[in-house]
Amino acid sequence: MGHSFNSTKTRQARKLEWFPIVNTIVLVLVAILCIFPLIHIIAISFSSSSAAAAGQVRLWPVDFTLASYEYTASRGEFWQSMWVSIKRLALGTPLNLLLTIMVAYPLSKESNALRFRLVYAWAFFLTMLFNGGLIPWYVTLKEYGLLNTIWALVLPGAVPVFSIILLLNFFREVPKELEEAALIDGAGQWTTLWKIYVPISKPALATLALFAMVEHWNSWFDGLILMGNPDNYPLQSYIQTIVIQQNLSNVSRDELLNLALISDRTLKASQIFLGSLPIIMAYPFLQKYFVKGIVLGSVKG
Repeated sequence: MGHSFNSTKTRQARKLEWFPIVNTIVLVLVAILCIFPLIHIIAISFSSSSAAAAGQVRLWPVDFTLASYEYTASRGEFWQSMWVSIKRLALGTPLNLLLTIMVAYPLSKESNALRFRLVYAWAFFLTMLFNGGLIPWYVTLKEYGLLNTIWALVLPGAVPVFSIILLLNFFREVPKELEEAALIDGAGQWTTLWKIYVPISKPALATLALFAMVEHWNSWFDGLILMGNPDNYPLQSYIQTIVIQQNLSNVSRDELLNLALISDRTLKASQIFLGSLPIIMAYPFLQKYFVKGIVLGSVKG
C-alpha cells in the first residue's frame, strides 16, 4: 500500500511539473491570436493600395509605403480631433475615478453605518438598466448650454455605475482591521478613505482608469450628436465621418490626387492604428498594478 501511495504521489508531482509548461504554451498561443489582428492592420497600413486591394497582405507589408500616413498627417482635422480626444481623456478619466471613489466608499459600508445604503445601491444599479432615452439626454445637455463644448463629452458619463459596483465590492474586501486601526488613531472617514483605502486599491483603480480611458477614447456617437462643429469632433467621430461615411467634402483637389496612391483599406488601417496607439502606449504603465492584484486583501503583521 505504501508503494501505491508513493506511485500516486509521484504521478501528481509529474503533473504539477508539466502544468506550468502547458499553461505557458496556452497563454502564449492566446496572446499571439490576440495580437495577430493588430499586426495585420499595421501591415495593411504600410502596404501599397494595389497589394491591399488584392488581399495580398498578411502579417508583413507588401510594397512598403508611407502614403497612407503621409495623407493622414497632412490633415489638420485629424490632429485637431486628436487634441479634442486628448483633452477629453485628461478631463474625463480623473473625474470618473474621483466620483467612483466618492460614491463607492460610503456604499461599501454596512447598513448600520449608512442608512438606506441598499436603497442608494439599487438606485445606482437601476440606472444601468433604464435611461430616459436619446432625446431627453440631448435636450438636457442643450438646456445646460453644454452642446459643442468639451464638457458635453465628459459630464454625461462622469459617474460610471459599473465601475462603482466593481470598486464597491473591492472596498468591502479590504480588511476591517485597517479601518478600525485608523479610527482608533483618530482618523476620520475622509482621512481613512484617502490614506488607507485609496493607496491599497491602486490595482483596482488602475483597472478602472483603463476602462475609463478606453471608453472615452473609443466613443464616437456622442461626438457626432453633440458637436455641431466638425472642428470639435473627437478622434473617433472624425474617423467615423472620413472612413465610414467617406465624407470628402473638405478634401482639396491635390489631396484627391494623392488619394489615388492609397486605397480605402490602407487609409482605414492607418487611421485605426493611429487611433488605437495612445491606449496601446498607456497599457504598459498600468500593467504593473494588475500584477500586484494577486497579493491584495492580506494584513501584514
